[in-house]
Amino acid sequence: MKLPYDPALRMLARELRNHSTLSEALLWQQLKRGQRLGFDFHRQKPIDRYIVDFFSSDLMLAVEIDGDSHKLKGPEDEQRQCQLEALGIRFLRFEDKAVKADLNAVLLAIDTWIEANRPKR
Repeated sequence: MKLPYDPALRMLARELRNHSTLSEALLWQQLKRGQRLGFDFHRQKPIDRYIVDFFSSDLMLAVEIDGDSHKLKGPEDEQRQCQLEALGIRFLRFEDKAVKADLNAVLLAIDTWIEANRPKR
């Protein structure tokens, strides 16, 4: 399934990739090149009118890292997630602090989700 995206977001996504937070960089090292049970992820992926932190098209899974700025964006984040869920995308969210403090627990949660939701091949 080809997901819609706003081409104007491509440059912003590239800029975000070039200026990753520490948590994004740490998690990316564990998500890239099929390291999560063979599933590939992309970072700073434009979808519809939004950019998600990490995305696997095979799983239709977005992984988001919520930092302090997300506390102020609660309703906006909820609306964004609802719109993307309407496209069939599912979400896992982790606090920025959790990624830094216990990356292995975050990876275990992602792997557990993949095991429970992997597509039948």
